[in-house]
Amino acid sequence: MSVHKEISKHSNKQNQLVQQFMILDDQRERAIEEAVQLCSAGKPFTTDRINHITNEINVLARQGVVPQRKLVTIDMVEEYVGRMS
Repeated sequence: MSVHKEISKHSNKQNQLVQQFMILDDQRERAIEEAVQLCSAGKPFTTDRINHITNEINVLARQGVVPQRKLVTIDMVEEYVGRMS
């Protein structure tokens, strides 16, 4: 019975990590979209919020369950906006 409990505990922990990842990944996508909109409008923007969330995701990723995400630079956002035009 203890093996079952341990498997269940491990599974629950992995599920929690995936749920946290999904929330953070959604926040990251919204932060990227905000930066893209500001850049498109010629307004000043930073990638600080994006990268803060990215760092949180990468902490989760080190536990081996969810994928890592790349840090985003201002140049990357500007390049993306340039390709959209």
